[in-house]
Amino acid sequence: MQKRFLLFFLFSLLLTVAVSDNGETDGPSNANPLSPKAFLIRYWNRQIPNNRPKPQFLLSKASPLSPTNSAILQKLADQNTLSSSLSTFCSSARLFCFPDSNPSLAKHNADSDFSVYTNSNFSNYGTSKIGGSDSFKNYSDSINIPSDTFKRYSRDAVGRKEKFANYAPDGNVVDGTFSSYAAGTTGGSGEFKNYDHGVNVPNLKFSSYDADSNGHALSFSSYSDDTNSGGQGFNSYGRNGNGIPLEFASYAKDSNVIGSSFGAYSEQGNGANDTFTSYGSNGNVPENNFKSYGDGGNGGIDNFLSYRDTANVGDDTFQSYAKNSNSAKVNFGNYGKTFNEGSDTFTGYGQGTTTGQKIGFNTYGVNTTFKDYAKKGITFGKYTNRSNVLDGEKTQQGISTNRWVEPGKFFRESMLKQGSVMPMPDIKDKMPPRAFLPRSIAGKLPFSLNRVGELKEIFGGENSSMATIMENTLKECERTPSKDETKRCVASIEDMIDFAVSVLGHDLTVRSTENVAGSNGEIAIGNVVGMNGGRPTESVSCHQSLFPYMVYFCHSVPKVRVYEAEILDVKSKERINRGVAICHLDTSAWSEGHGAFVALKGKPGEIEVCHWIFENDMTWVRAH
Repeated sequence: MQKRFLLFFLFSLLLTVAVSDNGETDGPSNANPLSPKAFLIRYWNRQIPNNRPKPQFLLSKASPLSPTNSAILQKLADQNTLSSSLSTFCSSARLFCFPDSNPSLAKHNADSDFSVYTNSNFSNYGTSKIGGSDSFKNYSDSINIPSDTFKRYSRDAVGRKEKFANYAPDGNVVDGTFSSYAAGTTGGSGEFKNYDHGVNVPNLKFSSYDADSNGHALSFSSYSDDTNSGGQGFNSYGRNGNGIPLEFASYAKDSNVIGSSFGAYSEQGNGANDTFTSYGSNGNVPENNFKSYGDGGNGGIDNFLSYRDTANVGDDTFQSYAKNSNSAKVNFGNYGKTFNEGSDTFTGYGQGTTTGQKIGFNTYGVNTTFKDYAKKGITFGKYTNRSNVLDGEKTQQGISTNRWVEPGKFFRESMLKQGSVMPMPDIKDKMPPRAFLPRSIAGKLPFSLNRVGELKEIFGGENSSMATIMENTLKECERTPSKDETKRCVASIEDMIDFAVSVLGHDLTVRSTENVAGSNGEIAIGNVVGMNGGRPTESVSCHQSLFPYMVYFCHSVPKVRVYEAEILDVKSKERINRGVAICHLDTSAWSEGHGAFVALKGKPGEIEVCHWIFENDMTWVRAH
């Protein structure tokens, strides 16, 4: 009897501490007091004992695991065997994992017209078919996490037409792979009218694209335009082809931080005819890497009519361009005339060519490096040097045409006053839904670039999209802090609390924009309140990072002012939102190519820069 009373007492005590001091529960009334969420709330109350409300959007991301499942997964983590139960791990812990593809449509040879198709694995599609056509009208349209795989698509086909009218547009985290596309085909054509338009994080791969084919024409009307982050790769593009016309009408236009890689582009091709009408125009920090472009080709024609025009910084690398080719014609109509200069490197450019080579740059941008290039057969119509840009070309052309900086994404502190009307960017959370892991599990998983191989074994293979996603996040987490910045990536809410407390002390409160009303439109500013009496202060801002489980990148910089502002409907003047904005007073350490200076026409250290806290992001400030 005494033992049962003691157990009941302990249970009641745990249930009591799961209730906040203001009498309101921080979670469901039936929450298990031994759950990870209940543990989190008790930890929060100990570390920040000021009875301040806890943001429900953050508590909703606490681990949903039951005590039993948490104990089982913790044991698997101890034994390094989580990969054996990945499906259960992902579903029960509410993680972000790519879905398993539907059963393979092996040896699918019938002429097909797919109006709507999603998340499928075609292992052998249209191989050795003669004539006919295949049409995909809406392929993985507006899917959050589409995962599509085509293995051996139209291989060795003759006179066959392939049409993708709409391929995975408006998705969130897109994983699209063509392991072998149209290899060894003769005649026919392939058309992608709208490939991954408006995607948040694209990861696209053509492992072997039109290799060893004969006269198979390919066209991309719109390839990954208006996308955000991510990467795309063509490992063997038109290699050993004969008379292949390849066209990209619009490639990565208006994209943000896109990485592109062309491994063996038209290598050893005969009579190749490749055209990029618009490559990377108006992009932000495009990273383009051409390894072996047109090497050993015969009678090829390669055209970049507009290459990275009015882009913002970024890097380009051509490691071997038209090397050992014969009678090659290569033309850059407008190369790298960027808004803010980036870095261009040409190694082995046109070397070893035989006869008739012609390489022309009609307009060539700034900040360039040419190493080991042919001394004959290269012409420059107009070279834009640094002084031309500094004398006004940047202001007259770049700012007026570069559109990657969304209106309202950055603004001046003077705009935060009652009565101001201003554009508001899209502040919606575009990350896939995920939860934190319990600290007891997250702390057992490797979280560094040095051990990324172990993470790949758990969540994805060496060359998978998930591997790329994890590497990119870990690189950002391990980058050197900027001047006066304190930073940390956190994989649990407890870790986030510890970091905020270490910077600001125990008397804290969390601020975030109330909702997403006003996004992508004009707003009016109502009453404005400055935290810390409007005086410069220190805060800890936390932003989501893409990872299988919830990870936030948290950092603190001094000399900021934090404001809460009523956001009003422009016409009715009714309050529709309450926004949180941070104004960085010292921008001297920011790069000159930062988007804030593109939008506001300032320079590092000359102006302050403000921005809103987006949905599900937050800033921690001292409560008093």
